[in-house]
Parts: sequence; structure tokens; C-alpha cells
Amino acid sequence: MTSEVRTSDTGEAPAPRRGRREIALVDDDRNILTTVSIALQAEGFATRVYSDGEGALKALLESPPDLAVFDIKMPRMDGMELLRRLRAESDLPVIFLTSKDDERDEEAGFEMGADDYIAKPFSLRLLLARIRAILRRSGLEEDGVEGEEAGPPREPFSRGRLTMDPARHKVAWEDRPVALTVTEFLLLEALALRPGIIKSRNQLMDAAYPDDIFVDDRTVDSHIKRIRRKFRQIDREFSAIETLYGAGYSFSDG
Repeated sequence: MTSEVRTSDTGEAPAPRRGRREIALVDDDRNILTTVSIALQAEGFATRVYSDGEGALKALLESPPDLAVFDIKMPRMDGMELLRRLRAESDLPVIFLTSKDDERDEEAGFEMGADDYIAKPFSLRLLLARIRAILRRSGLEEDGVEGEEAGPPREPFSRGRLTMDPARHKVAWEDRPVALTVTEFLLLEALALRPGIIKSRNQLMDAAYPDDIFVDDRTVDSHIKRIRRKFRQIDREFSAIETLYGAGYSFSDG
């Protein structure tokens, strides 16, 4: 391991070099931690590694990386619980790794706010592609310079009681802030930009996953459910996202 790799029991590590995006890896399998960390460093990332959820949580909150990759099945605190506690305070982009072949786990992970989900055994090439895709969607190019724009900033806009500021990743409903993950933000933005227009699941996938990465229909459905749940915590009557069965979703600004 290089000095850029931090484990949960080695104390503080030097900050990543300017412009290098930092990825935190949380997995109780040290072979996976080592292999993935080396692969990420070879692609220009800085890495931090943790072998359990409890050890990772405090560090992720105190010094957030640009993205985190969690295993689901871990002792002491599994990935689901780690994500639940993290989401109470942070919108850090998260990818789940799991050996479980269960759609219910995938749906639960998305509903808790995971940005992506990869089943073990997995391809390092696929994981790298997913990481890069999420960083691009976050406006963080892994090989860019700190503070450099990935593209021209998108202007803030309002649709009825909804306001969105894409450049600052801010969302409000009736002037009350709503915390959305990167994926949730992009899905809502795609719907809200054209109120009343039905967006198919494929169109929404293209908006949130613009890098030719395959995701299935239930991924979009799970994200939409979570978006609605977040808005209903503020407004019980929230119904601006409409489901058109067999067609997709639309946003109503009425």
C-alpha cells in the first residue's frame, strides 16, 4: 500500500494531492480492499480503506471523500446500517458491493440512498466505470483540478413550489431544503425541467446514467420512491411526481 491508503486503525493520513479524487472503500475482505485500492490508485485516484462499518462512519463524516464503496455484509455494522447512519448527515455518493443475489437487498439499498449497486464477483473495469460515472454526475472529474468546472454551470430554476440549483446541488420545496443524492437530483431535474412531459424509464436512466451503463427499470423506480418519501417528510400531500403506468413518470408544477 502507498501512503495514500488509509486503514481504519492507522490514524490520520496525509490529504490527497490537489486534483486527485478520493475514494473510500469499506469491506471486511482485506484482499478486496487491497486489490480495489491498487486498481483505483493505478487510475489516478487516492484511496482510504476501512475493514468495518463502525471504523468507517466517524471518518467519513469528519473527512468526507468524493465517493465511497461499501460492502453490505460486514461484522459489527453492515453496509445497510452504515449507509442509514451516513444518510442522516451526509449525501456522499455511495456504491454498494455485495455477494447477495437478492433483489430485495438491491431495492432496500436504493431506497436508503445508495447511488449504485454492483454484485460480487465484479469486474474492476465495471467498478471503475461506475465510479467515474458518478463523479461526472457530481461535477467531479477524477482527473480534473480542484475547483475546475466539468462544464458550463446549469442555471437555477423554479417549477411551482420546487426550486433547484444544479450548480450548488440544492433543492427546496416551499423554501424548505430537501437533501437528495446525485442520482436522485438528476432524476428529479430531468422531470422538473419539462413539467407535464412523460419521461420513460429509459429516458430517465439516460439522464441519471449518461455513460452507457446498464441499469434496470426497478433501479429508477426505487430512486423515485425515495425522492417522493423525502418530499413527503416535508409535505404529506406531495404529489408532483406522477406515475403513468406503462409509460413512465412526469412532474406537475400545478
